[in-house]
Amino acid sequence: MATRQSVEAFLQRCEDSIRNAQEQMNIARQQEHYNTTEYTDAQMQLEEVTNELAKLSQSCNGQQREQLHRMRLQLQQLQNDMTLDENIIQEFK
Repeated sequence: MATRQSVEAFLQRCEDSIRNAQEQMNIARQQEHYNTTEYTDAQMQLEEVTNELAKLSQSCNGQQREQLHRMRLQLQQLQNDMTLDENIIQEFK
């Protein structure tokens, strides 16, 4: 069983990853291009926490699992947004 502390720490890590990815998206949108390294790193960070989330949710209680599910939805939406933005930016080049 995952402890409350470990789930809270993981959720904070997810939120940090989301903030970083949103910052990279905002930079890319403002400049109509993106810094490939930082943008890709942010995408990889989202993918890593999404994968870890799936593993962690297996050892959680129902309430924790619900919290992780909501976080997973946020992570996946942001991953989709980044992929779409990346494709749009590529078209402008």
